[in-house]
Amino acid sequence: MRLRSAMAIVGTGLAFIAQTSFSAREEPCDADAKAANLDFVVQDIDGHDVALSDYAGQVIILDFWATWCAPCRIEIPNFVDLYDEYGPEGLVVLGFSVDDPIPALAAFAKELGMNYPVLVGADRDDVKNAFGPPVGFPTSFIIGRDGKICTSHTGFAPKEQFEQAIQALL
Repeated sequence: MRLRSAMAIVGTGLAFIAQTSFSAREEPCDADAKAANLDFVVQDIDGHDVALSDYAGQVIILDFWATWCAPCRIEIPNFVDLYDEYGPEGLVVLGFSVDDPIPALAAFAKELGMNYPVLVGADRDDVKNAFGPPVGFPTSFIIGRDGKICTSHTGFAPKEQFEQAIQALL
């Protein structure tokens, strides 16, 4: 329990020294942006296999988070809203939990009303490493329809920052 408390404090601190690549730019995604590796199959909280490649061609917010992370808890309701609003236009939010087993994740997802796929990332360093790996939580990547990582962000970001980035890609 002490470890989780310490991790929550560290996660909260990281939110205040967040690293971000959100910025105003003319093009929604840099021409030299790195391609996202979507060649992974992971389980969701219902125990089903989910191929990340199934979401190719959509705008993806891939959010790495943890149940002990205070900024994650604040940010997730914004992703719920964004998915509600922009899902019909081709946005998908994928919540990639890095810590708890399925029963704890399912309870957390229910508590926060997560309406998008919640993926089990414990022991999936291969996926985490393919995207960076995250240096803090939450860490989110916005992937364009062309499969390129257009933006990334570590720490809490307001809904408006994500919304601006995804609107440009939709």
